[in-house]
Amino acid sequence: MTSILNADPAELAKFSDLAHRWWDMEGEFRPLHQINPLRMEWINSVCPLKGQQILDVGCGGGILADAMARSGAMVTGIDLAAKALRVAQLHALEAQTPNVQYREISVEALAAEQPGSFDAVTCMEMLEHVPDPASVVRACAALVKPGGWVFFSTLNRSSKSFLFAIVGAEYVLNLLPRGTHEYAKMIRPSELASYCRSASLDLRHTRGMAYNPLTRRYWLSADTSVNYLFATQKPASVTP
Repeated sequence: MTSILNADPAELAKFSDLAHRWWDMEGEFRPLHQINPLRMEWINSVCPLKGQQILDVGCGGGILADAMARSGAMVTGIDLAAKALRVAQLHALEAQTPNVQYREISVEALAAEQPGSFDAVTCMEMLEHVPDPASVVRACAALVKPGGWVFFSTLNRSSKSFLFAIVGAEYVLNLLPRGTHEYAKMIRPSELASYCRSASLDLRHTRGMAYNPLTRRYWLSADTSVNYLFATQKPASVTP
């Protein structure tokens, strides 16, 4: 069965090896901790989280899932990196985070098991790490209820993104471990928009994310040339 999973074993190993560092605010995952409040505020402004059933796809150590649960959502986080999931579970226990659970399952398998079960689905910084991102988008669309929201964030495949996200972030500023991203796996907004259309998700909002290395500050912007976020919505059921 492993051979048909939409996952790259090298990518899973990469993040599993760093699992113990997920909640080190000054460690390899510091950028995720820094951008998490921005992601949270944006998601919550589009789809208020309180009381909602939320799925976080590719949750890793639980940085976003934990924050969404603390905002009042009932959160399920899924990933295929077992060590990262154990870290997420341990953190939830230690921090006494309410209403969050984690499962080691692929998004495609969960879509077959629980279609139309979630008010919103988040899939952040994950699409650029899988062999078939379109398959993930389809599964996310299948998992959300009619009228529900699916949020994506990923990296644009552009010369600016190569310069900033790989050369700058990984080799010059050491913001990320070297080899975190592969240029060929990055996804242009037009490509992700096409995946969303094919999965019957309507693109509603797009934002970019910028970073100032001098102030070490991130902010949301209209510039999608490097990091960008999509808010998509599944059409509501049509009443005959």
